[in-house]
Amino acid sequence: MSQNVITLYDAPSIAPQPWAPNIWRIRFILNFKRLPHRTVWVEFTDVETTLRSIGAPPTSTRGDNRPVYTLPVIVDPLRSRSHPTILSNAQSIAEYLETSYPARPVFPEGSRALQTLFVHHIQDVFAKPLLPILVPLSHQRLPERSQAYFQGPAYSQLTGPQREQAWRAVKEQFDFLAVVLDKNAGDGDGTVVQGRDLSYADFALCSVLIWIERVSPHDGWSRVRGWHSGRWARLWERCKDYMDVY
Repeated sequence: MSQNVITLYDAPSIAPQPWAPNIWRIRFILNFKRLPHRTVWVEFTDVETTLRSIGAPPTSTRGDNRPVYTLPVIVDPLRSRSHPTILSNAQSIAEYLETSYPARPVFPEGSRALQTLFVHHIQDVFAKPLLPILVPLSHQRLPERSQAYFQGPAYSQLTGPQREQAWRAVKEQFDFLAVVLDKNAGDGDGTVVQGRDLSYADFALCSVLIWIERVSPHDGWSRVRGWHSGRWARLWERCKDYMDVY
């Protein structure tokens, strides 16, 4: 059975559920499209060795031309068992899944360019103020070997005024996004990016919400879910049916 389904490579956590937002984007698409799949868990210490062993392409290249291997990665035997498709990079995987399995589209017709730009904003701008808060908390939830693999000041928790200042910066990003999404008020309830139907952009945004909820449920998520009259909690509920982990 497992040889006949898509394999999604993810990083394990000591928390009950996975949290990595880039990987959740892909899990959302697989669930939304109802594509049979399973998860293989790879500790960060083993990522490069494991991905090289299955022939996965590097995600990027360092300045010294050394290849960089990161998650997510998928192996898709559904189209060809003798020559499975192996892909890295969340955006490339998302586009591949949409092209290869067009039923239940996550890129409604004519929206791919704008959704790609939106997701780029979520990843590189919107989520950036969350890094000093959530990276140390995520580090604590890694297995012991992976925790030891990552060391340095970036993994030290913020406390006191620094932490509150960081949350204010996060709130500013949520405020801006709420204003943008309010422009859809006449095309639905304003919860989702396309107005009425879930799309890739919503899954990218909800992946960040999952990250907050998984690693900071009592501080972070308790704040965020109440912002903007519960808008973000409503988006969570809209996406909830596609949060299964296999």
